[in-house]
Parts: sequence; structure tokens; C-alpha cells
Amino acid sequence: MNFNTTELSGYLQIFWHFSWLEWIVFSLIINVFLYLFSIGLYLFIEKTCPKSRLQEKNHPITSSDFYLSILTIACNCLVLLLGVFLWKNGWIEVGNKESAVWIVSEVVALLLLMDLLMYFFHYAAHIPFVYTLLHGKHHEHISTNYLSLFVLHPLETIGFGVMMLVLLICYPFSVVSISIYLLLNLIWGTIGHLNREFFPAKFDRYWIGTTRFHNQHHLDGSKNFGFYTSIWDRLFGTYK
Repeated sequence: MNFNTTELSGYLQIFWHFSWLEWIVFSLIINVFLYLFSIGLYLFIEKTCPKSRLQEKNHPITSSDFYLSILTIACNCLVLLLGVFLWKNGWIEVGNKESAVWIVSEVVALLLLMDLLMYFFHYAAHIPFVYTLLHGKHHEHISTNYLSLFVLHPLETIGFGVMMLVLLICYPFSVVSISIYLLLNLIWGTIGHLNREFFPAKFDRYWIGTTRFHNQHHLDGSKNFGFYTSIWDRLFGTYK
């Protein structure tokens, strides 16, 4: 595929000329920062949120969970580098829409489409042999802690990333929209794995994937496979 670099905005021109070593370093810095941001956000909410606990105690922090969370960072770096490769070779194009309305529309589209894809991916992860091989480790966290979001099998992490890359191949989302979505994804994942309810109870009626919604999934792995919303669980009969 041919790609005209003159169409790139100034900051994208800078990234376009990064060497692969610079991309590796950049990817590590970004992903370590987001990892620490998630942990910091979790601990801040734990100390300041007045809501009651969903379960009596947080899941204990173990060395194996810590090492697996570091492996998750490495997998996220790999996904970012794969995205760069696809971008540099013309498979992923970046949109240049900058109006607030358009950006909000793209972010909402990403949230709903990724929520649908993750629903099916998550549902498939609970097929018995797949669950034993991939997803069981995450569900050892019946109660949760600040590492629970990152306690994933490497294939799960890469699978989530590949789904995102497929959407980016199909449509030229803007960098701003992608960045906002990824930040919301991290915040939502962190809040979803709290051990105390973050949202008012009435939010359930708005089909939002609240902390309680995902906590129910950790208690009952046959329900609540959605991530940002409960839309797909309600439609497909897996809502609790």
C-alpha cells in the first residue's frame, strides 16, 4: 500500500521518523506509565471512595500476579509495535477529523464496537478448555486488587489488542479519538476491578458496566461478559 507522509500532521511526522529502537523505548515508557497510573488510581479510590466494599477483603498480592502483570505490560508494548508496523506499511490510516462532535462520535463507536468484540472474546474465554488454558488465572481473583486488571494470560492481552487493531484497519479513527478511548479503557478497567462500588446503584438501569456488574462476573463466571456496558449481556441473556 502507498502512503503519503506529507498528509501527516506535525506531531505524526515526528513519530513517523522514529527508529524502531525509539518506538520500543516510547512503548515501554507509555505502558509503564499507564500501569502505574492504574495502580495509583485504584489506591486513590480505595482510600477516598466512601462506598462500602463489595467483598470483605481484597485478593492478596502475590509474586506470581506481579510477574504476570509485568508480562502484560510487555504484551501491550508488542501490540503497540504491531500497530506501528501496520501504520508504517499503510494498513492502518489515521483520520484527520478534529471537530469535537466527530471525536465524541468516534470514541462512542470505539467503545460500543470494542464492547461487542470483547463480549464474544470474553464469552469464548469461558469455554471450559479455553478457560483452563487462558482465563482461569484471572478468575483466581474472586475478590480483586490493584493488579487484577493486569493478571491476564499473554494470549488474552494480545487478543484484546488485535481486536483493536482490526477496527483501526477497517476505519481511519483520529489519533485523538484513539487516545481518549485507550485512556477510558484503562480507567474503566481499573474501576471495574475495584472491590468497592464506584457508581451509584441507579447507573445499572442505564446499561452501564458498573463495578458491581463486573464483580458479579468474578463471582459467577457464566454472567456479565461485557466490559463498558451491559447491553450485550441483556441482549444475549447473560445479564445478572
